Amino acid sequence: MEARAGDRPPDGRPGRASWNFAEGDEIAPGRSIVGHLGGGNAYEVFLVWDDHLFALMVAKVLRPDRAEDDAELRSLDNEIDALASLDHPVLVRGFDADMEGPHPHVLIEHLEGPTLKAVVKRHGALEIEQLVPLALNVAGAIQYMANEGWVHLDVKPDNIVLGVPPRLIDLSVARTVERAAGMRRPVGTDAYMAPEQCDPAGEIGPPTPVGPAADVFGLAATLFHAVAGRVPFPRPKGARESGDPGVRFPQLHQPPGDLPPKTPAPLADAIHAGLAPDPADRPAAAQVVEMLEPVLAALPRKLVLSRRGARGV
Repeated sequence: MEARAGDRPPDGRPGRASWNFAEGDEIAPGRSIVGHLGGGNAYEVFLVWDDHLFALMVAKVLRPDRAEDDAELRSLDNEIDALASLDHPVLVRGFDADMEGPHPHVLIEHLEGPTLKAVVKRHGALEIEQLVPLALNVAGAIQYMANEGWVHLDVKPDNIVLGVPPRLIDLSVARTVERAAGMRRPVGTDAYMAPEQCDPAGEIGPPTPVGPAADVFGLAATLFHAVAGRVPFPRPKGARESGDPGVRFPQLHQPPGDLPPKTPAPLADAIHAGLAPDPADRPAAAQVVEMLEPVLAALPRKLVLSRRGARGV
């Protein structure tokens, strides 16, 4: 069956061109549509069946109006490079890509489970017993990326799939450390971006190179959201469209909100340290793990991360 390009995607949002694939349509030989999962401005995400892998997979496909856009193709190619370069138990895995066919896409593993964002939205703040292992695993993935010379740049609740272990997904804006240091425009998700991500060109203050410390900020902002049930830097409605960086990014000039009083002191200290405005003042991801050791010691069942490995106690 021929796929049809339209003006309204299956999620019903206007202004985003869609392939309007039907179940069974092929996006590449031996790779057929099972269902629609969502997407962003530049791409759609589908559940697909791959005959070669003989498995359900996820295909991230450039939208029809972006399929020949050089900038979007380069962005997708960069994501493919990141997936091919990184291999960690907590990072999503890539399996294949098709950049030459009519539907440019990357093929990634299908993960079962809700996102952290969905769980907090439905059930409220996470219990400490859930939050601490989550923090350790994601911090480990972030430290691994830094060790390999990469920065994720979009650590947020929506990019963490809960499971055993949790998984950090979406490398669409990931950069090598060298490329991240050369950024001149904001990249990421506003509420979780480090100040140097928000103002890389130095419109408000002196420019500071973006690097692994930005991911620590994203982790700290994510943990704040998970423990408090709200973002650390609230802003007025419509601020996303403001041309004033100070309005769009309150983290550039104001401290984070208050954490719940019941937050264990070591966890609160780690979150506030990770949210330091100056990247030089933030701990490395590995240090965040060390800061959380007292919280781990107080849990009835704890996950221990050490140089000797991880084990349940």
